[in-house]
Amino acid sequence: MSEIPLVPRPDALSFRRQSTHHQAVRADWQVIVHALNTNLGNGLLALIAGVRPETVSRWASGQNKDPRPAMERRVREAYTIYTDLVRVDSPHTVRAWFMGSNPLLGDDSPAEALAAGRFKAVLAAARAFRDE
Repeated sequence: MSEIPLVPRPDALSFRRQSTHHQAVRADWQVIVHALNTNLGNGLLALIAGVRPETVSRWASGQNKDPRPAMERRVREAYTIYTDLVRVDSPHTVRAWFMGSNPLLGDDSPAEALAAGRFKAVLAAARAFRDE
Protein backbone atom coordinates (compact mmCIF):
# COMPACT_ATOMS: atom_id res chain seq x y z
CA MET A 1 0.00 0.00 0.00
CA SER A 2 1.51 3.32 -1.02
CA GLU A 3 1.51 6.25 1.32
CA ILE A 4 -0.03 9.55 0.37
CA PRO A 5 2.69 12.18 0.45
CA LEU A 6 2.09 15.03 2.82
CA VAL A 7 1.95 18.46 1.31
CA PRO A 8 4.36 20.68 3.19
CA ARG A 9 2.68 23.44 5.09
CA PRO A 10 3.92 26.90 4.11
CA ASP A 11 5.78 28.68 6.86
CA ALA A 12 4.46 31.92 8.33
CA LEU A 13 6.84 34.10 6.30
CA SER A 14 5.82 32.42 3.06
CA PHE A 15 2.16 32.87 3.93
CA ARG A 16 2.69 36.56 4.81
CA ARG A 17 4.52 37.16 1.51
CA GLN A 18 1.71 35.49 -0.40
CA SER A 19 -0.81 37.61 1.49
CA THR A 20 0.94 40.89 0.66
CA HIS A 21 1.22 39.82 -2.97
CA HIS A 22 -2.52 39.10 -3.15
CA GLN A 23 -3.25 42.42 -1.50
CA ALA A 24 -1.13 44.28 -4.06
CA VAL A 25 -2.71 42.47 -6.99
CA ARG A 26 -6.27 43.03 -5.83
CA ALA A 27 -5.97 46.57 -4.50
CA ASP A 28 -7.44 49.47 -6.42
CA TRP A 29 -4.84 51.58 -8.21
CA GLN A 30 -5.80 54.78 -6.42
CA VAL A 31 -5.61 53.04 -3.01
CA ILE A 32 -2.08 51.81 -3.77
CA VAL A 33 -0.92 55.20 -5.01
CA HIS A 34 -2.46 57.01 -2.05
CA ALA A 35 -0.84 54.64 0.46
CA LEU A 36 2.62 54.90 -1.12
CA ASN A 37 2.35 58.63 -1.75
CA THR A 38 1.42 59.18 1.89
CA ASN A 39 4.12 56.92 3.30
CA LEU A 40 7.02 57.18 0.84
CA GLY A 41 6.35 60.65 -0.50
CA ASN A 42 5.57 62.03 -3.92
CA GLY A 43 9.16 62.31 -5.12
CA LEU A 44 10.22 58.82 -4.09
CA LEU A 45 7.12 57.27 -5.65
CA ALA A 46 7.74 59.26 -8.83
CA LEU A 47 11.31 57.90 -8.94
CA ILE A 48 10.09 54.32 -8.53
CA ALA A 49 7.39 54.71 -11.19
CA GLY A 50 9.62 56.59 -13.61
CA VAL A 51 7.29 59.57 -13.88
CA ARG A 52 7.20 63.21 -12.81
CA PRO A 53 5.79 64.01 -9.35
CA GLU A 54 2.83 65.75 -11.07
CA THR A 55 1.81 62.40 -12.58
CA VAL A 56 1.80 60.80 -9.12
CA SER A 57 -0.39 63.66 -7.89
CA ARG A 58 -2.85 63.03 -10.74
CA TRP A 59 -2.91 59.31 -9.93
CA ALA A 60 -3.50 60.04 -6.24
CA SER A 61 -6.35 62.44 -6.98
CA GLY A 62 -8.01 60.00 -9.39
CA GLN A 63 -7.56 62.24 -12.43
CA ASN A 64 -5.53 59.56 -14.21
CA LYS A 65 -6.38 55.96 -13.39
CA ASP A 66 -4.64 54.23 -16.27
CA PRO A 67 -0.87 54.06 -15.86
CA ARG A 68 1.24 52.32 -18.46
CA PRO A 69 1.84 48.65 -17.60
CA ALA A 70 5.55 49.09 -16.80
CA MET A 71 4.78 51.93 -14.40
CA GLU A 72 1.98 50.01 -12.76
CA ARG A 73 4.19 46.98 -12.23
CA ARG A 74 6.91 49.04 -10.52
CA VAL A 75 4.36 50.70 -8.23
CA ARG A 76 2.56 47.45 -7.38
CA GLU A 77 5.90 45.76 -6.59
CA ALA A 78 6.79 48.71 -4.35
CA TYR A 79 3.41 48.34 -2.62
CA THR A 80 3.96 44.61 -2.07
CA ILE A 81 7.35 45.29 -0.51
CA TYR A 82 6.12 48.24 1.53
CA THR A 83 3.18 46.32 3.02
CA ASP A 84 5.44 43.36 3.82
CA LEU A 85 8.10 45.46 5.55
CA VAL A 86 5.72 47.73 7.46
CA ARG A 87 4.33 44.67 9.23
CA VAL A 88 7.66 44.28 11.03
CA ASP A 89 9.03 47.85 11.10
CA SER A 90 7.83 51.44 11.36
CA PRO A 91 6.71 53.37 8.26
CA HIS A 92 9.62 55.78 8.85
CA THR A 93 12.15 52.93 8.84
CA VAL A 94 10.62 51.36 5.74
CA ARG A 95 10.77 54.71 3.92
CA ALA A 96 14.43 55.05 4.91
CA TRP A 97 15.05 51.52 3.59
CA PHE A 98 13.58 52.47 0.19
CA MET A 99 15.79 55.58 0.03
CA GLY A 100 19.10 54.31 1.36
CA SER A 101 21.90 52.64 -0.52
CA ASN A 102 21.78 48.88 -0.18
CA PRO A 103 24.85 46.64 -0.49
CA LEU A 104 22.66 43.78 -1.78
CA LEU A 105 21.71 46.03 -4.71
CA GLY A 106 25.22 47.16 -5.63
CA ASP A 107 24.75 50.17 -3.35
CA ASP A 108 21.75 51.41 -5.32
CA SER A 109 18.71 52.27 -3.25
CA PRO A 110 15.72 49.92 -3.49
CA ALA A 111 13.79 52.78 -5.12
CA GLU A 112 16.44 53.13 -7.84
CA ALA A 113 16.56 49.37 -8.36
CA LEU A 114 12.76 49.18 -8.70
CA ALA A 115 12.87 52.05 -11.20
CA ALA A 116 15.39 50.00 -13.20
CA GLY A 117 13.09 46.97 -13.14
CA ARG A 118 15.28 44.84 -10.84
CA PHE A 119 12.28 43.34 -9.08
CA LYS A 120 13.74 40.00 -7.98
CA ALA A 121 16.84 41.64 -6.53
CA VAL A 122 14.76 44.17 -4.58
CA LEU A 123 12.43 41.46 -3.28
CA ALA A 124 15.46 39.47 -2.10
CA ALA A 125 16.93 42.56 -0.41
CA ALA A 126 13.58 43.27 1.27
CA ARG A 127 13.36 39.71 2.57
CA ALA A 128 16.91 39.94 3.92
CA PHE A 129 16.06 43.21 5.67
CA ARG A 130 12.80 41.86 7.06
CA ASP A 131 14.41 38.68 8.35
CA GLU A 132 17.37 40.38 10.08
